[in-house]
Amino acid sequence: MIELVGRGIVPGRVRAPALVTREPISGFGGIDVATGTVIEPRHELFGQCFTGRVLVFPGAKGSSGWSGFFQSTRLMGTAPAALVFDVITTKAVLGAIVTRVPTVVQAAPAPVDTIRTGDLVEVDGDTGRIVVIRTDGVAVHSGE
Repeated sequence: MIELVGRGIVPGRVRAPALVTREPISGFGGIDVATGTVIEPRHELFGQCFTGRVLVFPGAKGSSGWSGFFQSTRLMGTAPAALVFDVITTKAVLGAIVTRVPTVVQAAPAPVDTIRTGDLVEVDGDTGRIVVIRTDGVAVHSGE
């Protein structure tokens, strides 16, 4: 079974469906905090809701408003269930901390190459482990 191993930066453990993008996400102007939806017009996740899902993305882009907007999703009950990203920036890490959802960074193998939208994913922010379970309930094995 393949487990992704990275560094947990926000503790906690959750199992939820994944929402994956290869594009960085902008907090300020890129998400609607009231609905938990990506609203950046040309983003590949435009119109998709991340509420209650494991948001898998390369990292944050834009201004430092990222943390304020993602904290607002927590306050409004529209936050992702967990965050998984690779590129560590102060805005993304601070955003993860104030959102208070389990977060793993810099996992290997690369999450955006391994996890598919809709996969059931278990994220453990205490150990840095991520387990991917395909939507048919079968765990991911080497060579898939």
